[in-house]
Amino acid sequence: MGAAIAAQAVRNGVDVAWCPTGRGPASRARAISAGLTPVAGLADLLDSSSVVLSICPPAAAENVASSVAEHGFAGIYVEANAISVRRCQMIMEQVASSGARAVDGAIIGPPPRDDLSTTLYVAGADGDMAEVTDIFRESSVRVVPTGGDQGSASALKMAYAGYQKATRTLAALAHALAAGHGVTAHLLVEAARGSRSPLAEPEYLPSVAARAWRWGPELYEVADTLAALGLPSELARATATTLGRWEDRRDVWDLPLETVLGDLADGHRDRRRSGTAG
Repeated sequence: MGAAIAAQAVRNGVDVAWCPTGRGPASRARAISAGLTPVAGLADLLDSSSVVLSICPPAAAENVASSVAEHGFAGIYVEANAISVRRCQMIMEQVASSGARAVDGAIIGPPPRDDLSTTLYVAGADGDMAEVTDIFRESSVRVVPTGGDQGSASALKMAYAGYQKATRTLAALAHALAAGHGVTAHLLVEAARGSRSPLAEPEYLPSVAARAWRWGPELYEVADTLAALGLPSELARATATTLGRWEDRRDVWDLPLETVLGDLADGHRDRRRSGTAG
């Protein structure tokens, strides 16, 4: 996602820096394809940048922010990761204490390209949000202020992710159950009677398995956000646990549907670890 969003800024004439240190071949290839400018290290990146967008796996959000804060970065820091409102606010306080101007961000939509757009929701000072908006003007990244306080963009992401990722996961469970009893065709008929739903799109489920390693941590963040409001968090946590059944399918996009559904069966992970899985 980060490289795709950066590519849209590059097409607007923005010089986007990236740090190759510690990055794998796939990340390097995406950065080169996006037209990003390599720099020697994080210090060089921060010294040459007026705006930093943090787009990383949820577990790394604090580490990235700590590194930026320790350097004393004084530009705009957009915390655009899928994390809870509480974690977002803590990170924004941390980077602000070192001189940065923090903007709460939330990315909703697919990786942007010429024919496909995504939305970056933001909450922060008007001038800072305007500067971020200008970076992506007339690109496939729509920057939309939430109109709320810092933390509201992250809250929106948690609300959307909690529904979207849980329903996709529940659709996989429904298809696994139906397949086990030979009634998949009837399930599809019933799903198609109403509005379009994940139940009517089983071909999408292998991509759910491929992204489960990212979605699982997001659902724990959703659970924390729900709990902070006194709302039930069990479904979000249970969804994260279910996504864990696909932990070995990271970024494997061409799995047969039957394999993806089979991963959900009781004992599948134990069979796989013992080397007896088919």
